Amino acid sequence: MSLQRFISEAVSPWMQDEGPDSDIVMSSRIRFARNLKNYVFPVLSNGQQNLEVLESIKKKFNAAPNEEIGKLELIEIESLRPTQKRVLVEKHLVSPNLVEQSKNGAVLLSENETISIMINEEDHFRIQCLEAGFRLKEALNLANALDDWIESKVDYAFDKRKGYLTSCPTNVGTGMRASVMMHLPALVLTQQLNHIIPAINQLGLVVRGSYGEGSEAQGNIFQISNQITLGKTENDIIEDLQGVVMQVIEKERSARRMLLDNSRIELEDRIYRSLGTLENSRIIQSKEAAKCLSNVRLGIDIGLVAGISKSILNELVILTQPGFLQQYAGASLNPAERDIKRATLIRERLELEKQTKKSEGDER
Repeated sequence: MSLQRFISEAVSPWMQDEGPDSDIVMSSRIRFARNLKNYVFPVLSNGQQNLEVLESIKKKFNAAPNEEIGKLELIEIESLRPTQKRVLVEKHLVSPNLVEQSKNGAVLLSENETISIMINEEDHFRIQCLEAGFRLKEALNLANALDDWIESKVDYAFDKRKGYLTSCPTNVGTGMRASVMMHLPALVLTQQLNHIIPAINQLGLVVRGSYGEGSEAQGNIFQISNQITLGKTENDIIEDLQGVVMQVIEKERSARRMLLDNSRIELEDRIYRSLGTLENSRIIQSKEAAKCLSNVRLGIDIGLVAGISKSILNELVILTQPGFLQQYAGASLNPAERDIKRATLIRERLELEKQTKKSEGDER
């Protein structure tokens, strides 16, 4: 498979769209946790009970919600190869828990992959909507439309006083997690983030790595989300999160300006060394690749690096993960082989971009 074809088939269409404040906010996500009335929740049910839920969903959700959303494709997790499961996790379309522990788990995916509805994960439904850039309200509107569509076909487990009932007590109430994925290299470099995170936590929000709870923040990518779901409306949660994110955006931009004013040569050296590493390495581990990609993306965002599209960096963050590397190679790879393939893919992708830019220039 050619690199260009692999990218077009592997990268979610929504990733090509930058969206508002995309120099810092990579994506916005809304997730609803919902369960069915009169069914044991997945964490306590056996495989047969989960199978009954899945078969019922297949019958009831075989039509498109509306023309705007389009048809949703149901994928049963047990039908996938290990590499395919890993790819879905790396694209943030399913959780590690769904592919590793769920019995009779599945996912409903939209064609552009902005919509992912996990079935029989920790809860019967995990409705997820993704948007590029800082678009929390748009993601919420889409999630509400899906929630209404599902509720028109099933009875949710709901208590008038407590709200939506969920497997984890921290999700009871609205059952909503709102989050944004942010690229914060300047706050990390200036060591300001260490002081900001505790302040964010005191506001009922949490800062995690890009794959959620327990994950490491590689490549200076952090996820900020709400912790409180009970006693607040969806709009209250969104407004609280938006207010904090806007402050973090301003602090990151301020830190970038400070680095340019006070440490420009050191910053340029960091960025161009990283670009040289990406363009010339024959072996590169995931942590080093993430660090270099972060530095080059910062260089693009502040105008020091030209001729490379920011979307390529977004692609490479995903494409250089273990699952994607093995899918591209068409074979299982050990860690050392993945490091070689990762370096090769990055070089080829950057070279493809140069050729594309040159071709566009020749046409003009």
